[in-house]
Amino acid sequence: MGGHLRLGVNIDHVATIRNARGGAHPDIMRAAELATKAGADGITIHLREDRRHIRDEDLAQVKDATDLPINLEMAVTDEMIAIGERFKPHAACFVPEKREERTTEGGLNVAGLHNQVAPAVARMRDAGSRVSLFIEPDPVQIAVAEVLGAPVVELHTGKYAELWLAGDKAGIEEEVAKLKLAASEAVKRGIEPHAGHGLTYDNVGPIAAIPELAELNIGHFLIGEAVFVGLEATIVRMRQLMDNARA
Repeated sequence: MGGHLRLGVNIDHVATIRNARGGAHPDIMRAAELATKAGADGITIHLREDRRHIRDEDLAQVKDATDLPINLEMAVTDEMIAIGERFKPHAACFVPEKREERTTEGGLNVAGLHNQVAPAVARMRDAGSRVSLFIEPDPVQIAVAEVLGAPVVELHTGKYAELWLAGDKAGIEEEVAKLKLAASEAVKRGIEPHAGHGLTYDNVGPIAAIPELAELNIGHFLIGEAVFVGLEATIVRMRQLMDNARA
């Protein structure tokens, strides 16, 4: 453990900017190409039910723009699973989704939704995708993920990011401890742990330093910072910070 930490770059918010005005600019394919050039290990896209950023036609375009593994985030619905079965992404990450939310709020309650999630996991596994579950850093959720046969969990770092913004040192330490425990528990159960949500230059270090984590998925901050310094430079800097945390 503690080797190369992969960086999955979420390019959803390139599409958010495009959709704010309409048309085809900024080009989602160019974002995927630049992320690849800058050293990303994968591309993450979230096709939401409301299509607020990524649209159906973007899926094939992103696949054409990069040879990197594509991680498709999706709700546990028949519509999204059917799209996933046709698209056949390298990875399919099931996330909770509410139409009124601005971004994904919290992890998927796989324990409470076991009967709904189980067939979804099976369908995307049968389609050839590596299934991931976006969950809270909770040993109960990880245990259920094992029962469901998910090879990957992505631990939600949103609370950690909020505590960081608030400057709550005690809260940060407590949340990092939870994330460390959850990552260790996942590995013990044969599950590969990833993490993401709300990670920035400032707060990525303690998360990247968790040796069991294999991948971080980062999007909103990278796209926002790219407005000022460019996408390649932003990704290169994040890559450096992640590597420094593992040094």
